[in-house]
Amino acid sequence: MSHSAKIPSRSKVASMKHILNTLLFTIVVPATVAGWIPHALRGTATATPSTTWRTLSFVLIVLGVAVYLHTAFWGFALRGQGTPAPIAPTRKLVVEGLHRYVRNPMYLGVLLIVIGQVVLFRSRTLLYYAASCWLAAHLFVLLYEEPTLQRKFGDEYGDYKRRVPRWIPRF
Repeated sequence: MSHSAKIPSRSKVASMKHILNTLLFTIVVPATVAGWIPHALRGTATATPSTTWRTLSFVLIVLGVAVYLHTAFWGFALRGQGTPAPIAPTRKLVVEGLHRYVRNPMYLGVLLIVIGQVVLFRSRTLLYYAASCWLAAHLFVLLYEEPTLQRKFGDEYGDYKRRVPRWIPRF
């Protein structure tokens, strides 16, 4: 009896590579920005006893995780054929999914996770950290991402930039 092994297509192999690279990037960068650093900064702060504030923080964190995962894996790895990492960018301009409403949903997802922790731990330090994360992302977008995308995708990116806002989603 002969068993023939199916050889995965190039596109499936490439997609798996993009997914694995995106997973590695996620473990290193967003997990550090939204997890390890806030954990270190909050020190001995304890979670709020308020059920309302705990619920709000849970919603913000879960929403942020969902936005990040959807954007990084479905948007960048599968649709864009690349990763969120600047060293392995997408081959296609991602304008679908959440990118139809806002140009930088992945950064917003990470920021929602940090803001959820601000609410949960009632931490002014985490609030300042969240503001500095947004400022760093904003400067990175202005000084590196947007010029790079304009050079790479030309008029396609210019049209997208005119239609879709940078930070405040338009539904």
